[in-house]
Amino acid sequence: MSTLAEIPQQIASYLLKIEAVALRPHQPFTWTSGIKSPIYCDNRLTMSYPEIRDYIAEAFASIIREQYPDAEVIAGTATAGIPHAAWVSQKLNLPMAYIRDKAKGHGKENMIEGHIKPGQKVVVIEDLISTGGSSLKAAKAVQATGAEALAVLAIFSYQMDKAVQAFSEAGISLQSLSNYTALTEVALSEGRIQEEDLELLQSFRANPAAYGETK
Repeated sequence: MSTLAEIPQQIASYLLKIEAVALRPHQPFTWTSGIKSPIYCDNRLTMSYPEIRDYIAEAFASIIREQYPDAEVIAGTATAGIPHAAWVSQKLNLPMAYIRDKAKGHGKENMIEGHIKPGQKVVVIEDLISTGGSSLKAAKAVQATGAEALAVLAIFSYQMDKAVQAFSEAGISLQSLSNYTALTEVALSEGRIQEEDLELLQSFRANPAAYGETK
């Protein structure tokens, strides 16, 4: 296992290798929000690679052991965070639950599946952080049970200021195993992008909404 300092670059390299992340600075993708983006991320592809998914699970587990040793439950976000939460909870021998994006419209109308009890300390596992809205909603669902959301841990973050600010205001810790900065550095070192592409990629992080206007 890499040291914590080496994890961002290693995971970025893995994500690029399996094309879970793609960079197109000159032919941006269009998100459902309409934002033009030079990056497309689908971390669900990591499920198909045992070595990579185990590396990710162990990285999450290492952070929890070192920084959140009091964690009592691992909760995954539906749907992409669920398998990773399962692998992490297995490594830590802890109970697991998962959090829907909204309550079911039938039966018990649960938003959380599995047991999270009042007073328990919970770490939420997410696959991707963009603006942070859905992840913060999941953490607040945990809090609504009377439990404590120790942190939201994600595989990858776009490092958007909006997400950082939202979590700071909510008083909930937010961390990612890898991030946009590490990804662009690794992509450049591996020859996947050119030096002149960096300015375009950095402009997206600085102002995502205006990125398409710079083309």
